Amino acid sequence: MTELMLVFVIQVGIIVFAAKIGNLIFEKLKLPGLLGELLIGILIGPYLLGSIPLPISGFENGVFPLNQEFPISKELYGLCTIASIVLLFNVGLETDIKLFLKYSVAGFFIGLGGVLGSFILGILAAYIYKVFILKTSFIFTSPSTLFLGVMSTATSVGITARILSERKKLETPEGVSILSAAVVDDVLGIIFLAIILGVVNSSSNSNKIDWVKISLVGIKAISVWLGATFIGLLLSQKLSKTLKLFKHKVSISIMALGLSLIVAGLFEEAGLALIIGAYVTGISLSNTDISILIREMLQPISEFLIPIFFCVMGMLVNIKEMININVLTFGIIFLILAILGKVIGCGFPSLFFNFNFIGALRIGSGMIPRGEVALIIAGIGIASGFISQEIFGVSIFMTLFTTMIAPILMLKLFLNPKSGYKVNKTEEETYKTTTYQFPNEDITNLVLGYILKMFEEEGFFIHIINQAEEIYNVRKDTSFITIEKEEDRIILSYFNDDDLKLINAIFIEVIANVEKTIKSLQKPIDTKKAIEQFIGSDNIEDKIQNKKFASEYASYFSKLLIIPDLKASTKEEVIRELVDRIILFNPGYDKDLIIKDIIERERSMSTGMQYGIALPHAKTQAVDKLICAVGISKKGIDFNSLDKKPSYIFFMVLSPKGENVSHLKFMAYIASILTAERREKLINAKTIDEIYNIIIE
Repeated sequence: MTELMLVFVIQVGIIVFAAKIGNLIFEKLKLPGLLGELLIGILIGPYLLGSIPLPISGFENGVFPLNQEFPISKELYGLCTIASIVLLFNVGLETDIKLFLKYSVAGFFIGLGGVLGSFILGILAAYIYKVFILKTSFIFTSPSTLFLGVMSTATSVGITARILSERKKLETPEGVSILSAAVVDDVLGIIFLAIILGVVNSSSNSNKIDWVKISLVGIKAISVWLGATFIGLLLSQKLSKTLKLFKHKVSISIMALGLSLIVAGLFEEAGLALIIGAYVTGISLSNTDISILIREMLQPISEFLIPIFFCVMGMLVNIKEMININVLTFGIIFLILAILGKVIGCGFPSLFFNFNFIGALRIGSGMIPRGEVALIIAGIGIASGFISQEIFGVSIFMTLFTTMIAPILMLKLFLNPKSGYKVNKTEEETYKTTTYQFPNEDITNLVLGYILKMFEEEGFFIHIINQAEEIYNVRKDTSFITIEKEEDRIILSYFNDDDLKLINAIFIEVIANVEKTIKSLQKPIDTKKAIEQFIGSDNIEDKIQNKKFASEYASYFSKLLIIPDLKASTKEEVIRELVDRIILFNPGYDKDLIIKDIIERERSMSTGMQYGIALPHAKTQAVDKLICAVGISKKGIDFNSLDKKPSYIFFMVLSPKGENVSHLKFMAYIASILTAERREKLINAKTIDEIYNIIIE
């Protein structure tokens, strides 16, 4: 057992690194990262590199040896199964019931059309493969036929949602219709899977189709699924209150995940799939105020497990079988029919809901990508022995290429400025927004912090949608509000007018708190101690630390940006003279914006320190890297320094706004090296070379 676990943990570690590398490569290529995880899995799997023998104990047959019964070990497949439960639990949590109900008519028929169209064409692909390629008889109820049909129904709307979000098209008629149809697609796809598993598990080897039996199995599967979902939604608020008894956010989320594992197991026992139980648990909690909290708290677990799932799915592909001309031919046929199934199946019904031809094409292309659900279904099929290695490989082939083709089609279709709607969309059908403007970005950041804190105090759960772009979702009971910061503006999106009243009430309180904070800051703050400790010291430990960082920061200093004898006589003239030197050797930079940002920083508090040092600085969008200019004034300039004495030594530091650059750390380094001895040397230095050597010595 110990040796088994040793091999297992090393395998998991290799998969984690490999999956992340594959993800990063594909993200760099502007392609979905899951494709990289799949392909890297194929590469390191037992059919390729994984089975190469190694002269290491435990790995004599390779890191991922090919097993006789199943390509990978039971331990790895068990971890992969838990990952699939986490994945479908998250899909259920992300299901927007309100959106589904609001656009239920159009979404239902578009989603239904996509599922039926894909299922029928998936069955057609199986027919072509068996009759025309393999020259064998076709049995409608055979496991491989049914699995091919259901595999082609599952849409991965996450990829589509990302493209729509990047193009600012999420709230367009097409965007909303795709998202609502995707909910129907998920629901119907899960029901189809439940029916097919029931049919396959209870079918005999007879070629005769027992439609009565199939109907009974289908009714049972739908009844169990719908019954469990109805009970889950009915008890969702009580379930939410029960989970809240655990108080801590992490505990609430972990217990919710534990519940999904239990329900998944019960569904498997009932003859349905584990993932159906996980999805039902997720959808039951999706309409509660803790759904966003659970998704956020489980994010680290998802980040760990889900790439493992995609990588292991890739490891199950026998690439040697895929090279077979019959399999490749079938793969291309299945891919084409899978694309047509969604484009026609979803596009055609949308024409009856005020969409024109281009709108229908956008919706159809948005529903093309297959992803996690298709792979899970394929994994269930191969693990249960219902489908062959060839069909599993074809399902991976179809998933890869639909995921790559869909973004290309969507971008081309959305580049066309023509509306996809026959009539203008009414105001009631979209999100409503309210925008607040502020004097500058610093005030905006302060207000945003207060707004988030106020929502949290009101019992709302806050979910970070995009940390870099500062987009948040706040949710409580039936209230659902999106907060987005854009430089000096805060935009709040909402559905209900009652939410607007709440937003305004919170905003009034926030402004009151901000004004209170600003008034309290009008009282002078003693910064003398901080500045004294900021300027260079002769302490031996500080010298050792400075030596450590000297090589790291030396590249930021340039002889081209040193002025040994400043001509300026005022604070503003010093700033302009140093900026002019920067622009001389960086003509692409915006001079006016740099000066504006530096002067704005000076207005809040002078950067004149003491001991004759001034450090004018700013984070600005005008530069693309950290840059430092140095100037020495022989006569001294009034820079509003703390000690009221003239400044002689000037280091101007600029860095790009919003980038992860060591702006303050670099300034702290400059201040720390400006010891009394070095300050005197700099003031007395006559040449650029002399100043440069004093700085970097």
